[in-house]
Amino acid sequence: MFLITIVWGEGCMIEEELLIKVAELLKSRKLTVATAESCTGGLIGHTLTNVSGSSEYFDRGIISYSNRAKMELLGVKEKTLKKYGAVSEQTAREMARSVRERSKVDIGIATTGIAGPAGGTREKPVGLVYIGLSTKEGTVVRKFNFHGNRLENKESTCNAVLQILLEYLEDKLF
Repeated sequence: MFLITIVWGEGCMIEEELLIKVAELLKSRKLTVATAESCTGGLIGHTLTNVSGSSEYFDRGIISYSNRAKMELLGVKEKTLKKYGAVSEQTAREMARSVRERSKVDIGIATTGIAGPAGGTREKPVGLVYIGLSTKEGTVVRKFNFHGNRLENKESTCNAVLQILLEYLEDKLF
């Protein structure tokens, strides 16, 4: 287990070339994906399905915005949420692993964070996001600090997910 912190800038949009590359690799490797999204509110699933033929690799997406949804739909432990909070490495790890296992897919992706503009604290500022990727090889969580407005933070998160997926698909993650 390891955690990497990355800071991205403002003015973000979804990177189409990256999306197409990820989609092509998922299809060619016959891998399936499910998402568990909190702060992105479905944007990852929306983005992954913007490519024709996405039904070959995209199985489902769960928007688990509330703690109740995280517990009921994904089985995130209440003690994890109480001890670490919804926006934490631990919660992202449980979300990613659970969506993969419950959906019976090859790759589980999870996002949890504070998109803004409200909701941030000194310890967990606006733009703080954890992204989890889970496969049979293991689960990786990365920490990001984005500095845009709400939409830019969500788009930055989406691009970061695509980059992490690409790293995995190019055998550079585990």
